[in-house]
Amino acid sequence: MDDIPRDRLSGPLRRGAVKKHVAAIHVSGKLTLLQRKLSNVLLLNAYDTLTSQSRHQIDARTLSLMIGYNSNDMETLKQSLRGLAETVAEWDMLDEKGQQEWGVSSLLSYAKLKGGVCEYAYSPALAEKLHDPKVFALINLNIQRRFTSGHALALYENCYRFVRTGSTGWWSLDLFRRLMGVADSPYYEVYKQLNAKIIKPAVAEVNKTSNILLTPETRKMGRTVTEIRFLISENPQLAILDLDDGEGLRNSELYGRLRDLGVSDRLARQWLAEHGESYVAEKLDYVEGQEGVKNTVGYLTKALREDYAKGEPAKAPEVSRRNPAKPSTLRARRLERIRDLAASRKPTQRDADKLLFIGRLSGAARDDFERHGWMSALNAEAIAAFWEELSPGAFDGLAEDAEAD
Repeated sequence: MDDIPRDRLSGPLRRGAVKKHVAAIHVSGKLTLLQRKLSNVLLLNAYDTLTSQSRHQIDARTLSLMIGYNSNDMETLKQSLRGLAETVAEWDMLDEKGQQEWGVSSLLSYAKLKGGVCEYAYSPALAEKLHDPKVFALINLNIQRRFTSGHALALYENCYRFVRTGSTGWWSLDLFRRLMGVADSPYYEVYKQLNAKIIKPAVAEVNKTSNILLTPETRKMGRTVTEIRFLISENPQLAILDLDDGEGLRNSELYGRLRDLGVSDRLARQWLAEHGESYVAEKLDYVEGQEGVKNTVGYLTKALREDYAKGEPAKAPEVSRRNPAKPSTLRARRLERIRDLAASRKPTQRDADKLLFIGRLSGAARDDFERHGWMSALNAEAIAAFWEELSPGAFDGLAEDAEAD
């Protein structure tokens, strides 16, 4: 399965990793694979406002795409949300004062679908636990999307938080069966069957799919296996699945050139993620070759947006943002309208729009859109038709305005 195109996402969904509280990980073993993926994406979407907002929203199409199933299959989404609302989360842990705290809550206090939007909420007590920065695991959503087994994803979630220590420590088999969601099955009380059906297949999938490698070890009392632990190391084959959210971009030479020019850290990473290094480098070379540019960052912004190219007559430098020049052509006006339409959408809606449109493309058209986004010249007509479909009448009057200029 393809990665979630993080450069096409925005807001909290761009992070690609979710802080998941250990308490939640330990009690979610009975979730299906789809429900487990769904719970992680919902948590990622809500994380920044878990304790400050009582309700959270996400575009239903975006939600479906991020967990990897047909975005038109709303019945499956309803069933999965119902399962989260019916699943009990239980925590038993020490609080910040060292006192034992026990609590119980449904994973979701409610969820509803209306107008293509999924609205949901956590109980205040569970939201506080999920947001606790002291005890969490980072769950990479590109990795979780590849899993085909709920047991393998559960094992990954429970092991990844120990990656720095190199081992999970010893777990009793009773605890391990609970983490895997099979504690109620007499069949898995026999270690031979637990090993054959759960442990070996799950370890094999984690090692093949994720950014860590697991090696199980067991301890016995007499001839009976009583405990298990997993030795953990990083998977060098999947080192590209970086969880540092920007460090890779910051290490590039092009990022350094942008920063030296005065581009902010956030904007430099945004440009590199949105346009790709080759396109940004091309426009940076173009701008550096022009004379008399007073606002270099502003001029580079316009070069990226309007695809300035070498060999063309030099464009007028960026004018003041408070009094921008009016576009004089129909094409320029249409591009400006598309930018305004995209900017007016909520972050999750913008993500879904791009994912929906790119799903219609292939070959060179897809490559050009991935490089230039909504400013893709190769897809100009298709893009205009797409936005007309989303917002009927969006381009009404543009031709008359262009002629009037």
